[in-house]
Parts: sequence; structure tokens; C-alpha cells
Amino acid sequence: MNPEQQLASLNLVLPPAPKPVAVYKPVMVVHGLAYVSGHGPVCADGSLIRGRVGSDLTLEEGYAAARQVGLAILSTLRSQFGTLGAVKRVIKVLGMVNSAPDFLDHPKVINGCSELFAQIFGEDHGIGARSAVGMGPLPGNIAVEIEAIFELA
Repeated sequence: MNPEQQLASLNLVLPPAPKPVAVYKPVMVVHGLAYVSGHGPVCADGSLIRGRVGSDLTLEEGYAAARQVGLAILSTLRSQFGTLGAVKRVIKVLGMVNSAPDFLDHPKVINGCSELFAQIFGEDHGIGARSAVGMGPLPGNIAVEIEAIFELA
């Protein structure tokens, strides 16, 4: 199945593609790579998942927030290119978790996004290099921010 068919088969709904809230472009394409700016956990109704993982949110809620960020990134890619089929593979994911000082499971949170990409693009093309780090407060107290690089087809 292609990525659009896979998305449909999973009954996933993409949120609206987020609009920039500062001075940046959501996607920059250079030499066949799409650099996607940091995205937050935008829900289908436009609301954001907020809070610190490990104090306000559980690990499971953080995982769900990271998955929601992945959906927002997919929405931006579709908006930019017209179809998720324009993506050949995931190259790199950088996940930033708004976490309590004693929270140590940042990689488990970012798995929410990484596992989504693997489902949509397949394990060979949906799993790339990755970093998962904890941060002090993120903008607007969002739970997770993720940026990514994709190779285009």
C-alpha cells in the first residue's frame, strides 16, 4: 500500500496543517530533502496537547502527544506536496519532550511519532535516524515538539 492508502486503512484523521506562528517556513526543500520545521501536537479540532510529561502528563499521554505531532507533520507534508506519496523515506527525526526534571523516558515518548511513520511509510522507509531529548518548557507549554527530514520521491 502507498502512504495515502495506509493512512486510510488505519482510519487516521490528519489535523489541519499548522500555520507558522513566527518567522519560518513549515517546509524547505533542498537537494531532494524536505526539512520540516518543528511541529506541536495539534489535534483535529485545532487544539494543542499541553503539559509536562512526568508531572502533568503520563508517559502514555506523552506518547499520544508525539503521535499527534506525527499526524500534524503528515498534514503539512500533504499540504505542501499534495500527497504523502511524494515522500520516499524518513531520514531524521528530532523529538523534544516538555518533561519534568526527573522524567527519563524521552525515547519512549517520541516512539509515538516514530511508530506512526513506520506504519505509514513501512519499516524500510519509515524509520530513520533519531534523537529524543528532554527540554524545559516548550513554546505554549506544548507537550512535544518534533522536526524531521524526509527524502522526496
